[in-house]
Amino acid sequence: MGKRLLVQRRGRGGSVFRHPGWKKIGRVAYRKYDPKEFSSKVIRGKVVELLHDPGRGAPVARIKFEDGIEMLMVAPEGMAVGQEVFYGENAPPNLGNILPVGKIPEGSQVCNVELRPGDGGKFARSSGTYAIVLAHVDDKTIIQLPSKKVKKIDSKARATIGIVAAGGRIEKPLLKAGKVYHISKSKSFKYPTVRGKAMSPYAHPAGGGSHPKGLRPAPRTAPPGRKVGHIAPRQTGRRKGRKR
Repeated sequence: MGKRLLVQRRGRGGSVFRHPGWKKIGRVAYRKYDPKEFSSKVIRGKVVELLHDPGRGAPVARIKFEDGIEMLMVAPEGMAVGQEVFYGENAPPNLGNILPVGKIPEGSQVCNVELRPGDGGKFARSSGTYAIVLAHVDDKTIIQLPSKKVKKIDSKARATIGIVAAGGRIEKPLLKAGKVYHISKSKSFKYPTVRGKAMSPYAHPAGGGSHPKGLRPAPRTAPPGRKVGHIAPRQTGRRKGRKR
């Protein structure tokens, strides 16, 4: 009797594949968005501590504001414990300060950029990444994402001045399998990953046989688990409506 394939186990969502949320230090996002508060005054905050969040490459800063609210945010490069942070529409565009992208000068490097005001931050949150403010057009701001894609977002969306810390993290090799194992535990992906054709026939449709370089054909109508991997084109012929 065979066993479930790896893709089937992932889909079932057992304990090995569940996100280890109990290890996390908390929700890493901006404080609750209040348009009146954000536009009318500048709130002073202080970096209480810099923390490591398991499974996250960048360090996390705990900010305590003068009104008593605490917040966890992705730390930009150069931020230090005890540093003052200013939050508001009229805050100076200095390292670590949080402003709407519409108030940030063109050409500035920003991180933890919101897509919509109040979503907590969506873009440029990975270690060493940043977005560039290109232009302001009416109530929209054009930014260049880390992928070099240009995107137009709401000018009221919040962003942090600076580049995310821990840049160059992936340049150092992992060197041993144990490090990958512990990373997989913190990020909830299965390790090690075994190729299907390296398995026995009972464990995978591509396993076994005297053809190690190829896969046994599976019908296009086969269900998930029977047909695994990219073994057939998604479409054939010219796409409808396209001249070339």
